[in-house]
This record gives sequence, C-alpha cells and structure tokens, in this order.
Amino acid sequence: MALIDEITLQASAGKGGDGVVRWLHVKGIEFAGPSGGNGGDGGDVYIRGVRDLNLLSRYRSEKKFAAGNGNPGEGLRKTGAGGDDFTIDLPVGSVVRNKSTGEVFELTENGQTFLLLKGGRGGAGNAVFKSSTNRSPEQFTPGARGEEAELFVELRLIANAGLIGLPNAGKTSLLNALTRAEGKVASYAFTTLDPNLGALYEFVLADIPGLIEGAGEGKGLGFKFLRHIARTNLLVHCVSLESEVPLQDYQTVRNELQQFEDGSLLKKQEMLVLTKSDSRDSEYIKQISSLFAEAFKKEGKKNQEILVVSILDEPSLKKLSDAISKALR
Repeated sequence: MALIDEITLQASAGKGGDGVVRWLHVKGIEFAGPSGGNGGDGGDVYIRGVRDLNLLSRYRSEKKFAAGNGNPGEGLRKTGAGGDDFTIDLPVGSVVRNKSTGEVFELTENGQTFLLLKGGRGGAGNAVFKSSTNRSPEQFTPGARGEEAELFVELRLIANAGLIGLPNAGKTSLLNALTRAEGKVASYAFTTLDPNLGALYEFVLADIPGLIEGAGEGKGLGFKFLRHIARTNLLVHCVSLESEVPLQDYQTVRNELQQFEDGSLLKKQEMLVLTKSDSRDSEYIKQISSLFAEAFKKEGKKNQEILVVSILDEPSLKKLSDAISKALR
C-alpha cells in the first residue's frame, strides 16, 4: 500500500443544545415559575498523534468528522447533557493546518493531543430570563453552532537520519543492507516514490525518494520529497560512483535543499557517502574522494566525513553503520 502523506479533511464541533421553556408545577399553582434549563455544550474536536504511518490511508473514503451535539435543557433548571467529543487520530509527524483560521499544529509525539475545534455553547433556558419585571419569561435561546474547518494534513516523517541523493544513487539498496528493510530496488530512476523506513540499532533511517533538478521549486515530486527531510537530524548524502559527474550530482542536490523553505536543510549535519564502489577501481575512487575533500576545504568544511561503500562489501557497510550511529549519538 502506497504511503498517503497528505490529505484534506472536514471537521465540525458539535452544536450546543437549545435552551427550553419549562414551568414549575406546584400543587395548587399551575405555573409556579420558570424552570427551563440551559442546553448542553456541543462536543469538541481534538487531534492526537499515533505511531501509525499508514493511518491517513484509512481516511481516503471517509473525510468528514463531527463531534456530538449538546442535548436540549430540561425542566427543574437542569442543563442538557453535553455532546460527545471527537478525536481524530493522525500519524506522529503530521502537520495540521486549519484552513479557516491559519492555525498550524504539529504532532511530534505519540499521544500528543491538541484541541482543534470548540463546540457551540448551549442556549439559555427561560429560567435565566426571570427578573423582577419579567416573572414569567417565555424567552429562550438556541444553542450556538460549533466551529467548523477544512483541515490540510501533511505528514513529515520523524526519522533520525535521511538518505538523500539523485535518483538511482543506491539509497534504497543501502537502506536494505543497513537495516534489513525491504524497499523496492531496480536499475531505473524513481523506483522509490514513497519514503522507506528501517531501524539501525535504536535509530530510524528514512530512504528519501530521489531529488531532481528543480525539486526545490516543486518540480516532479519535489515538495513531497523535501518535506520528509525537514525533521531528520542527519543527512546521509549518497552519490553514485557510477556517475560521470559525481561532484556535480552532489551540488545539484545541495542546490535543491537551498531552495526549500528557508534553506534550513543546509544547516543539518551531513555525511557524504560514495556508493557503488564495486563499480570503480581504487585509483578512481581515490581521485573522486580527493576532489570532494578539496571542495569541502574551500567551503570551510574541513571535517566533512566522506565514506565509500558497496552493499557487496560487508566491512564498508559496518564502517558506515558505525559512523551513522556515532553521529546520531
């Protein structure tokens, strides 16, 4: 099942119950005074973070949610029962935008809950209107409508590290080798259309689908891909040694990171991984590594880590997994 990472939902809080007109009935006095109670308040709508990445797929056919309405008031000045609250469960990592108010809520923890929409207040019964000049009020007020909103939900994965790079850079194969994940692998670009996740020790790694030139401006699936990098602590930048222009490939992706939002993605800790080392001889690999080291030195990144790996070489995989773990710790 494909990962659903954005959806629009409709939600409405409950309407308040109406106030009522009622009268006290005392023996010998048919109308002893007003006793109409207030209506109950409408139910509220909440959102709650849940550790289930595929949760949004359940909402593809049912996109409207409503809290319960309040009950009307009763006699003897009794307030009607309040409407039942409604909670919309969403995957941890969801960003929820209330399109009516512009409010933004971020669910970053399991069980985290926000009040999203407030139920309408119950109406007033006729007992409220009794005064020295109005001893037998016939007035009451209806319950108020609850808040309503169109909600745009966008899932941003919460992973410790994200594997990034151009299409066909070997990210999925690397994730599979490091974590025993089962991401689809093939020799053509854009095999990965949805992020794949895997666990490396206690850390979560995400294979972010390949970026293309212009992704930062929304070309291809640019925004869809880039937003999943936003919450990672470490970027594992994969560059294929099969490429004829590996340094240019690296810079292409960096340019796209710069274009997204405020450029904050470039401030994240980064590790460069030259993949598919089994496709080149040692002399070529040494030459390319030197070119990257020189470029990093010019940018003032003298300590930028450069690792060379092949999924067919167990020692290189062990070295990479240890380096990722060390960086994240």
